[in-house]
Amino acid sequence: MNKKEDTTALLPDGTRFPFWEKENIFDREIHVDGTRGKKGEGDGSAANPFFSVQEAAEAAEPGTRVLIHGGTYREWVRPRRGGTSPEKMVSYEAFGDGEVIVKASEQVFDFQKSTGWRSGGFPGEPVNTGMRIWQHRLDPDMFRGYNPFCAVNILHDRLFLEYDKTDMTTYLNRRGMVFCDGRPLKQVSLYHQMAREEGTYWVEANGQTVHFRLPGDGDPAEHVIELTSREQCFAPQEPFLSYIRVKGLTFAHAATGAPVPQRGALSCHRGHHWIIEDCTIDWSNAVGIDVGNECWHHQWTEGQIIGSTVIRRCTVRDAGVCGIAGLHAENMLVEDCLIAGTGWQRMELSWEAGGMKLHNSRNGLFRRNIFRDTFRADHIWLDCGNENNRITRNLFLDGIEQREAVFIECTKEGVNLIDHNIFWNVEGRFDRNAVPAEPGSSGWYKMIEDNVVNGYAVYGEGTDRMRVVNNLIGKCRSAGYFAKPVGFRMHGLERGGTSRDAVLAGNIFYDCGEAAIKFPTRDNASEGNLYVKLKGGYLRVLYPEPEVCLNLPAWQEFEGFDLTGQEGWFDIQVDTQNYTLVFKQAGETMFAMPGQLERRKHIKHVEDMGKLEVRALEEKTRIDRQVLWAEDFLGEAGEGDYVVPGPLRKLKEGGIYHIDPRKRQ
Repeated sequence: MNKKEDTTALLPDGTRFPFWEKENIFDREIHVDGTRGKKGEGDGSAANPFFSVQEAAEAAEPGTRVLIHGGTYREWVRPRRGGTSPEKMVSYEAFGDGEVIVKASEQVFDFQKSTGWRSGGFPGEPVNTGMRIWQHRLDPDMFRGYNPFCAVNILHDRLFLEYDKTDMTTYLNRRGMVFCDGRPLKQVSLYHQMAREEGTYWVEANGQTVHFRLPGDGDPAEHVIELTSREQCFAPQEPFLSYIRVKGLTFAHAATGAPVPQRGALSCHRGHHWIIEDCTIDWSNAVGIDVGNECWHHQWTEGQIIGSTVIRRCTVRDAGVCGIAGLHAENMLVEDCLIAGTGWQRMELSWEAGGMKLHNSRNGLFRRNIFRDTFRADHIWLDCGNENNRITRNLFLDGIEQREAVFIECTKEGVNLIDHNIFWNVEGRFDRNAVPAEPGSSGWYKMIEDNVVNGYAVYGEGTDRMRVVNNLIGKCRSAGYFAKPVGFRMHGLERGGTSRDAVLAGNIFYDCGEAAIKFPTRDNASEGNLYVKLKGGYLRVLYPEPEVCLNLPAWQEFEGFDLTGQEGWFDIQVDTQNYTLVFKQAGETMFAMPGQLERRKHIKHVEDMGKLEVRALEEKTRIDRQVLWAEDFLGEAGEGDYVVPGPLRKLKEGGIYHIDPRKRQ
């Protein structure tokens, strides 16, 4: 294998990702500078720039480069035209003389003390006499065509919403947000609830007046107060505009609604072949970026192209429901991005939440990204009909009340590959009070698990032919890998999903709460994995019932799995703030019955881990040699006939590995 080949660009079927970008030679450059002149006075030249980005969007033709100078632009940019080819795009770029921020909010200045509403005195409610609540009456001219303070969060498709399982409060909150010095206040449902908590706001029934209480009961005249007034920041008004590039811009405060439809702060609006790079999305009420067909209710046109979009070196912070969303988006490239803080709206049971959620994704390449602090939602969710996607060299960190980090749902054809990633700390999303107490020996003789606890690194639901290779999977509340069949989810000519033919090879599983692996049936494969600091029956086959809970020797003897597998007893530490990883000697000793330690060969130092023969592993697992032998997480090229388990090529005790995978420009 050629060491210079970019092995991260190979898809599971062995083909190379279909890169399509080409250098643009622009016919015209248009300048925008909101600090000079007035709207309608500029001509777009460097000497006399347009005042607003929208003026440039009206003038831009294929082959136009729009250069936007530093400043804050409070507008909804609606491109009028797209490009015609990879060589003749329309490009919207930061000029480089300061941050360019496009905001869907307006700063407001007119405040009065809130009157006429009861702030306490209800049964059980304290009367808070020291607080200060303010009000602001919305200016109708600021909300022409769209008032997010009149609209509830949930959009028109509520088919899949399970009302009996979820608190509807956040779904019925208003989309409008209130910001104090760039930070959002928390919306409450009733006026008097502001008495309980600082930093909150409430919207009157008609959506025309907002009441708010600042942190520290501050005076709004001493702060910057902003209210969202537009749904999106950058989105064409007409669909299907394609070959558009957006580079180096920040989009903030969009009052988007909860999908479906998927409408992001930055929206391709059903177009294809967009390049979105070096951009930042801040505090979108629901969706950060949408890249697909927006809604499954649109009429489908034969031969319609959806996807082929590049999202590169972007930061998506604090999207309320979903960071990146796409329906039927094919040939997607998402690389070197940070997606953090998604899910604060707590709308995971609308089934459209996640750091990134794509439906029917095919030939997707998702590499060198960091997903972190996702709240009550998945880091990545590929929902139904996903084929030939590769998720490689990503960090999946600190899933807060998260059921699983990566979810591949109901995918019955083709292979999806998850390789050379680091998964760390999946807390689980379940009712802690529902976990049954098992005092003494009461739990010893039950036949099956109670299925209350979750928290998985990789979860497959009715998904066949999953490939999970050379990952580090640690600190999962339940299991590193779990899958279940979904026999009766089918329509048309489809069949049910079996969750069979999964292959787990060369992974390191560390300190998972219940198990490393939970296979639904024996019709799967596990080989060459390393199990570190795992106790009890941490390798499981669930069906046919009763399930079996095994350790590595029994896993090998009774199931024939992991004949080259290993066990270890040392510590792994991941600093999720500074992106470092360290292997250390174990800080605690193993508990074992007399004679057990002599029969089990636990690796005490990471350097003593045995290597895996690539050729044998390839034959046993049907994993392509180029994947097993490819560059590791840090770019070390494979060489020779042996590799160590996990995403790193060289392992050293006490060494500090800097694991931020992103490539900067």
